[in-house]
Amino acid sequence: MIYPLLRPLLFTLDPERAHRLTIGALKAAPHLPPPAPGPLAIRVAGVDFPNPVGLAAGFDKDAEVPDAVLGLGFGFAEVGSITPLPQPGNPRPRLFRLAADRAVINRMGFNNGGADMARARLAARAGRAGVVGVNLGANKEATDRIADYARGTELLAPYAAYLVVNVSSPNTPGLRALQDEGALAALLDGVLAARGPSGPPVFLKVAPDLEPADIAAIARIAHDKQLGALIVSNTTITRPPLLSPQAGETGGLSGAPLRDLAHARLIDFRRATGGEIPLVGVGGIASAEDAWARIRAGASLVQIYSALVYEGPGLARRIACRLEQLLKRDGFATLADAVGVDVPC
Repeated sequence: MIYPLLRPLLFTLDPERAHRLTIGALKAAPHLPPPAPGPLAIRVAGVDFPNPVGLAAGFDKDAEVPDAVLGLGFGFAEVGSITPLPQPGNPRPRLFRLAADRAVINRMGFNNGGADMARARLAARAGRAGVVGVNLGANKEATDRIADYARGTELLAPYAAYLVVNVSSPNTPGLRALQDEGALAALLDGVLAARGPSGPPVFLKVAPDLEPADIAAIARIAHDKQLGALIVSNTTITRPPLLSPQAGETGGLSGAPLRDLAHARLIDFRRATGGEIPLVGVGGIASAEDAWARIRAGASLVQIYSALVYEGPGLARRIACRLEQLLKRDGFATLADAVGVDVPC
């Protein structure tokens, strides 16, 4: 309730400094328990989610505050992206608010403290309630990126409800090339071997800037490798018309201008997978209506991040509350019943 009063002050700060202050505040504040399962509960890839509203990767890069995030009403929290070795990321400034567009541009470059640090933090919370996923990346200077993802898997799989292979960030040179069919199949083979037969489900996070042939190939590989889900989508390198003076900054664009592109790409993957692979809708979701449209288009889960900058930390709880009303309004007994009803396979 007080966020509208605090936001002008936060917006006077450099975005990255404001982000660190937010992490610090979450560390210091009393932690509420994660939400209990209710009308929005859904099972995806063998994991039980109390509600479908998750925090996307990028906010809690080093697994510092997953329990505080869950206490804000999120049904799940995704930490990372985490690389095997620590790395500083790209030079600053690398994070930009586009307030007039309700958007963000980032070129962070997988800045994080490395897998050993994250593993220690995740191990310390082992046994606590709440769904925490781990998003994996490769180090910028890695000569064998498949080995990087496999190493991250070995270290972090024991502490993850699910793992995410992130090959769709635009801020690590050459990373998106791993979405090519041959490279992607080899990468997933390496990750799945490192995970072992009893490890957590593996999700794949894809870019919104894909051609139809890429979508068909990724859908085929996801089916062949029995992936747990596809996360659609990461930030975009395209630039729709924008109002903010920072619009010319390089990096990935997220927030409101990404909404229509991410929604369209979700529909593409719904059709390409025939509904056989669960989908996670991400990109430009800022309200329950946005989330409901993504669910009806085929998403079993949704994630938010950039909208928190503009709407504040109560957004997840507000979306979940309103989703319950929309579920009832439209006559569905369960959330699973609503998934994909607007895009039949």
